Amino acid sequence: MTSRDRILDAAGRILVRDGGDAVTIAAVAREAGVSKGGLFYHFASKELLIDGLIARYVATFDELIIGAGEEPGAATEAYLRSAERTSGPAGQPVIALLAAAVVNPRALDSLRERYRAWQDRLDRDGVPAEVAATIRFAVDGLWLADTLDLAPARGAARQRMIGELRALLAR
Repeated sequence: MTSRDRILDAAGRILVRDGGDAVTIAAVAREAGVSKGGLFYHFASKELLIDGLIARYVATFDELIIGAGEEPGAATEAYLRSAERTSGPAGQPVIALLAAAVVNPRALDSLRERYRAWQDRLDRDGVPAEVAATIRFAVDGLWLADTLDLAPARGAARQRMIGELRALLAR
């Protein structure tokens, strides 16, 4: 894992655990195990750190959606598949949203733009738009529950929920 990734991971942990006000350069450097100078080498300001957190999530999720292929339902299935585990892309969107809204509200604009693009892709996915939107909103809800520990669905219960959504997609 690179120093940059450790810094971004640390910023996300602090944000979720301690709130937006706790995301300081000193706290993130300490959590990541790097010096302030090491942090500034990668991110010249707190705003750029938050931008980096959001950009990492966007790039990861863009790869997931773009890599889904063009078969009918492929992008919606990829969105659904992202919720199968509680780490990786499924754990990052709410952190990015929190970072944008709490620490750097102007960054929320770029995230909104990406979500519109992802929704546009789901709308063209060859499945009824209401099915794709239902799956997207359900997955977004799973991410929120996971990230904020709001009685998240785990284990077999989570897999049954995903199975129900997959059955909806297959209709």
